Amino acid sequence: MSIQWSGLAPEILLELDRDRSEPLRVQLERGLRDAIRSGRLKAGERLPSSRELARELGVSRGLVLECYTQLQAEGYLASRGGSATRVASGAEAPPDPPPPAAEGVRPSIDFRHGLPDLASFPRRDWAWAMREASRDVPAGELGYGHAWGSDTLRVVLAAYLRRVRGAVAEPERIVICSGVQQGVNLLIRALAKRGVKRVAFEDPGHPDHRAGLALAGIEAVPVPVDDRGVDVEALRGSGAGAVVLTPAHQSPTGALLAPERRQALVAWAAEHDATLIEDDYDAEFRYDREPVGALQGLAPERVATLGSVSKSLAPGLRLGWVVCPPRLADAVMAEKRIEDRSSPVLDQVALAALLESGRYDRHLRRMRGVYAARREVLMDALARHAPGLELRGLAAGFHVLVLLPEGVSEAEVVDAARERSVGVYGLGDNTFGETRWPPALVMGFGNLGEGAIEDGIAAISDLLDRH
Repeated sequence: MSIQWSGLAPEILLELDRDRSEPLRVQLERGLRDAIRSGRLKAGERLPSSRELARELGVSRGLVLECYTQLQAEGYLASRGGSATRVASGAEAPPDPPPPAAEGVRPSIDFRHGLPDLASFPRRDWAWAMREASRDVPAGELGYGHAWGSDTLRVVLAAYLRRVRGAVAEPERIVICSGVQQGVNLLIRALAKRGVKRVAFEDPGHPDHRAGLALAGIEAVPVPVDDRGVDVEALRGSGAGAVVLTPAHQSPTGALLAPERRQALVAWAAEHDATLIEDDYDAEFRYDREPVGALQGLAPERVATLGSVSKSLAPGLRLGWVVCPPRLADAVMAEKRIEDRSSPVLDQVALAALLESGRYDRHLRRMRGVYAARREVLMDALARHAPGLELRGLAAGFHVLVLLPEGVSEAEVVDAARERSVGVYGLGDNTFGETRWPPALVMGFGNLGEGAIEDGIAAISDLLDRH
């Protein structure tokens, strides 16, 4: 369907060069033909009236009428008495053939990890919060804004993180960013400018954490993870000036960082003048106990903690934050200013309203129940269809690590499941060193209904239970 522009005279960009020997009418005809052939003007779109186009181009109306008449004769334009001149149907060039389809299709049941239940996004609450933000946001905040973000959100967020995550959070040390990934990149670039050459990463760990290293000239150092979290002894010999880790729910193994290792990490950071970068993702969703407090609460002068609403609300909102150590706050703000100046202010004020009203907490309480029920369905389905498999990381979040039987290949299971339109993902996708972990699948259940979980496990049960 063509766009029906409102207004009396829709504008169109055309150029006439009066210094050329070519007549203006010929230039105008060619410009309109090219606009139609290239698809800039679509079939059915209205052109300016001859009077308006003549005025815009500074030519006589007669010249424009002659041009329109010629293009009508050639089949590019169509006009009826008393009606506007429009692009004729079929006048544009045939579209380019579509690119070849990517190999494979999206599986009908997808155990992709890292996704919350997108259908449960609290649309009414968010619409309410956006109305509140649009009504109450000060006019001054609608300018280019500060790189560190909305003062309104930072004040509310600091109080929330102190209350819920046990963080030592002050508004002046919070930088609002577009999700955790941007926050990690900002911190790494700030550290690089302070002379850090090597940054350690959990292995296995989230590959996105390492995505921005090349731009900062940083070397990635793998540090192994076991069922008690990151190996601090291995970190001591790494020569790293910082480490990126997920202590509350290790990604992807699900391990909880042991208390003695928390203390050892803080000691390592103090001894080496290093920085701990804590990705506090999905810490709100824990099923065996109350959520574990943020590592940042132990050493706020050494730990930068990052969070976002990607798991609690939806990744598409692109809202996150960095609680910076005092020595890095100004540097991270400077990097954010260079990166994109600031994050969308209305979204920030809306999130502040959602937090302050209690609607955010209410949504989290409801989703804990939803994910807990799906977790039980997944555990039950695996116990019935593939008994004997060892499961890890079920205490929090919405993914589980499924250790495969000895002799079973991750890649073979992933490929065979894909042929049955079931998406599963190997632990090997998250490694970049010499992993100590056996072959395993990282199976998400956040964005799958209970029936789909049951059907998906039933469809691949023979792949998981070969021995």
